[in-house]
Amino acid sequence: MPSNERHWTFLTNHGHALVCISRDPDVRIRDIAELVGITERAAQSIVADLVEAGYVNRQRIGRRNRYEVNHDRPLRHELEADSRVGELLKVLQV
Repeated sequence: MPSNERHWTFLTNHGHALVCISRDPDVRIRDIAELVGITERAAQSIVADLVEAGYVNRQRIGRRNRYEVNHDRPLRHELEADSRVGELLKVLQV
């Protein structure tokens, strides 16, 4: 990418983290951080947001977490509120 172009993506970091969790329910926070390009603290905060809002369930198994995406939850922005998380993930082939 030329240096004068602004860097942006179509998904937020929350969306990227959701994709990571959907691809690997046993993914570690550090792996989410690395894949998304954020700090571990930011990844922890994002996953906590997703859990708190009901988009992800977290189950503690020993020293690790296992995640499950709730595919029936609506997308959060009013423009997409009629669509579900599962539909987005399906489009992304996750």
